[in-house]
Amino acid sequence: MNYEFFIAKRIIGSKAYKSSISAPIIKIGIAAIAIGIVVMMIAIATGIGLQQKIREKVVAFNGDVLISNYDSNNSEESVFPISKNQEFYPEFKSVEGISHIQAVAAKFGVIRTETDFEGAILKGVGTDYDWKYFKEFLIEGRLPTFEKKWSEEVLISQYLANRLGFKVDDTFQMVFLKTDTEKLPNIITFNIVGIYNSGFEDLDKQFLIGNIRHIQRINKWKEDQIGNFEVFIDDFDALQTKGIEIYKNTPSTFNTQIVSDKYASIFEWIKIFDKNIYGIIGIMILVAGINMITALLVLILERTQMIGILKALGSNNWSIRKLFLYNASYLIFLGLLWGNILGLGLLFAQKYFKLFPLDPSVYYVTEAPVYISFGYVFALNLGTLVLCLMMLLVPSYIITKISPVKAIRFD
Repeated sequence: MNYEFFIAKRIIGSKAYKSSISAPIIKIGIAAIAIGIVVMMIAIATGIGLQQKIREKVVAFNGDVLISNYDSNNSEESVFPISKNQEFYPEFKSVEGISHIQAVAAKFGVIRTETDFEGAILKGVGTDYDWKYFKEFLIEGRLPTFEKKWSEEVLISQYLANRLGFKVDDTFQMVFLKTDTEKLPNIITFNIVGIYNSGFEDLDKQFLIGNIRHIQRINKWKEDQIGNFEVFIDDFDALQTKGIEIYKNTPSTFNTQIVSDKYASIFEWIKIFDKNIYGIIGIMILVAGINMITALLVLILERTQMIGILKALGSNNWSIRKLFLYNASYLIFLGLLWGNILGLGLLFAQKYFKLFPLDPSVYYVTEAPVYISFGYVFALNLGTLVLCLMMLLVPSYIITKISPVKAIRFD
């Protein structure tokens, strides 16, 4: 029989234990563990959730890797065409882990109404375009279809629609300048079939999505000429590696750019979330550990006579230390239990009911996104338990200094 565990269990179950002087301090220790777990869960879930959501929004507009011509053009507009008759298109088989590749082009134009005008970029896409992300962004209407060769359907952002007073089924004219300045500009009438809102205002105010054939016609490109390829990968954590592999498996006349380089400032900003998460976890475990140390010291002082008796009966120091560590483990488990109930409850409530909104102009999302994975929940609980117990090994050393004779007389 594990007699240390047996005695610890009897101490925990006794009425005297629950009504002792140490009871309020023990409750504070349990509360500290619970609050710490809640805060750490929220920090991890919202930190990773924000990173993923912001990353998904940027990827939705550009893909994970962009394949284009080598040129000095730093704008979003496609200037020099490339042929889509490539070995890696429509399936990039030479590199593993690529989920999709699509051909696109972009052209700057001016949206003109009777009372206003607004500059924007028409992103031309074809039948190979993956609408997965924009299905999520769609707030009104439907996604465009390009079954007709010269389909004039477009998807416009809520930002542009509000600025120009547009709604679904409205038509508008967009003016495109030709490369030859002596010629008159092209004017195309588009029909709004859907309105999207990604929450990423910097990109929403730039792009509307339409048929790539219009850009090909304006630029006098052939049917097989496009602006660039957008590549999507399965594992974003392998972006750097996949970017290099894709570069090696494309012709030498092509350049590749990963999305984290194109939007370096945004990705550097979201990396800061990792430091915040580590900082919060460290602080919370330290606070919880200090509270448990205090509770353990009070328990030891309260049970000084019992320690003396156990030593007199032949128990060694490590055996008595184990007894109190079992006791502390029970308190930590209680704190973890309540912390998990409260923490997961709050996270699921936010996930399904969107209780806490955020300013999209600052965070690029309209509500606090949460990432819930039982993998990190388990790791967080195990890490907290182990670290707290390791911190408790030091104060439990005080037991070795207690003399049996003096302890039995202790009052």
